[in-house]
Order: sequence, then structure tokens, then C-alpha cells
Amino acid sequence: MCAYQPPRLVHANGIELCYDIFGDVDAEPMVMIMGLGAQMIHWDDEFCREIAAHGFRVIRFDNRDIGLSSKMAGGKPLTLFELAKLRYLGTPVAAPYKLSDMAADTVALLDALGIASAHIVGASMGGMIAQEIAIAHPTRVRSLTSIMSTTGNPRLPQPGRSVAAQLLQKQPTTYDEFLARFKQTWLFLRVGSFPQDEARDLDRAERTYARGLDPDGVGRQLRAILASGSRKERLASVTAPTLVIHGKVDPLVHPAGGRETAASIPGARLMMIDGMGHALPISMWTEVIDAIARHAHGATAITRSAAVAIRSVSR
Repeated sequence: MCAYQPPRLVHANGIELCYDIFGDVDAEPMVMIMGLGAQMIHWDDEFCREIAAHGFRVIRFDNRDIGLSSKMAGGKPLTLFELAKLRYLGTPVAAPYKLSDMAADTVALLDALGIASAHIVGASMGGMIAQEIAIAHPTRVRSLTSIMSTTGNPRLPQPGRSVAAQLLQKQPTTYDEFLARFKQTWLFLRVGSFPQDEARDLDRAERTYARGLDPDGVGRQLRAILASGSRKERLASVTAPTLVIHGKVDPLVHPAGGRETAASIPGARLMMIDGMGHALPISMWTEVIDAIARHAHGATAITRSAAVAIRSVSR
């Protein structure tokens, strides 16, 4: 049975972050960072247990402005006019905070848990945050896995107008509205029929709703993404062993984003998955989890070999 530490709040980077942990206390730490408007429970419990079973201490948490973590202030709802100005004129989007601040949250969480370094795994916006950590805090990253994410390069293919409109539509606040939108959103993001996930959508939606909604927070997170600009050039400085995973039919973050992420990081390995959209369907868990685990264990083996070599030379 996988060890489990239930949700707790911890003070980190001046805010409160909610986290929980799967796996043995002595196992290698792996931090899971979720995407835009997604609570930590979108790293499915079973998904986390399966990674923990590969020998990891899996730490997932609610980013600022989502779930049970601190809610921030400021930031008006984003408009299509602002998006157009950003795309065609390069006019920056104003934001109360940026992805670098969310990266600092993650590092502060590691500090609060007494963890010097960890394997960092991020999905979508979480992948962007993970990239920021690898750029600005290289000694804290044992390995980097960026899933269905991008470099932030504005020249890459962007979501179409229909997708942008869906992102900008008013966030639901009532129970019935939220359940309907949740189902609609994940059918769109998964691209195709995934009966196992569809059967769980109601339970997942109810659990998410019960942990609390903050429509304004989702808007601030979106502003953080758009205000943070491109990481393409800075990614050349990343030294952590890197795995990039992306779906070939991703409707939200174009597959070109994954390809450019891998091309921008020295030595990064790219894994493109047939039939995968902007989601992690249950039928693909084994493939994805095995890849993450192999990558992280491989990075650890390289680090240990290097340490042995250094000790040998010093003698």
C-alpha cells in the first residue's frame, strides 16, 4: 500500500500552499505542477500512486489562485482585444504576478519541506513553471519533465479563435453550470472517445467543485502566462536532464510548442504520443508514467556516477 500524507497548508513565498504526498519519506522527491485553472487533484490519485510505486515521493500542490491555496488580488478579466494587441502588436499583457513568481512558490514549497532538490514534472502551464524553475533555480532540479507545454514563443502556432473564445468565456459559478462546463471542456481537450475518463468526469467535477472555485484566480493565472513572454532563448541555459512529452493532436498547445521546447534545451528528449490531446487519459497512463520514471531514475544514475567520478579524482 502506498504511503500517503493527507492535504496540509504550508507557508511558502509569503502565501499558503496546499499540498499532499504519495510515497515513502525516503524515496526520491518528485514535484508535480498542474496547469491553468487546474487543481492538484487533476494529477489523479491513482496516477500519483503509480508514480510513487516506481520509487518516488510524489508531491502535488495547488498553485496560487486555485484550489485550497492562497487567492491573490487584482487583474481584470482578459479580453479578446488584449489578446489581439499581444499577438499583432506585441503589447504586453498586465498581470498581478508572473510565472517566475509561481516558480518561486514551488521552490519555497521545497524549502518548507526540507527538500534540497527534486524531480520537477509540469503539465501545460505547470510545464512553463517547471521550465522557469530549471532556468532560475538549476540546483533545485534533479530532472525536468515538461508535458503538453511550450516555450512561450509568440511566433509558434497559437490556439484558434474558437479555442481562445472558450478560454475567455465567463467561468461558471453554480454547481450545475460547473459540471456541464467540466464535461464539455475535457471532451474537447482529450480529443476523441475515452470511456474510462468520461465515466469519471462527474466524480472529478464534484471533487473539484467541493474544493472551491475562484473564477478571478483562473484569469490571473492566464494573465501570468501571457505576461511572462518567451523562454526560448533562456531555455538554452537549462542543465537538468529533460524529457518533453506532447500529444500529436493537442488542440490547446500546438505540438510545435513541445517540439520547440525540446529543441531549445540542450540534450532534451522529445516524446510525441499518437492520439494524445491536451490531457492524460487513463489509457495512456502506463506509457507516460513509465517514461517519467525511466527519465528520473536515469538522471539520478547520471548524477551518482558523476559524484563517484569526482570523489575518485579528489583522492
